[in-house]
Amino acid sequence: MKLSRRAIRRIEGEPGFKLLPRRWVVERTFGWMIRWRRLVRDYEQRIDVSEAMIHVAMGSLLLRRISH
Repeated sequence: MKLSRRAIRRIEGEPGFKLLPRRWVVERTFGWMIRWRRLVRDYEQRIDVSEAMIHVAMGSLLLRRISH
């Protein structure tokens, strides 16, 4: 699982809150993952098992969306 991150700098002189680009995609995905009870807490001792559970959860979500 490869992740990339990019620093988004705040625009000088602009007051208030500004929505970061594509942040909603990450928040939505985390919301979907919370539906899996095993992913709510960090139960796993090993990181590879935790990563496998994320893959299972996302695969299940993908299959559910394709089948409907």
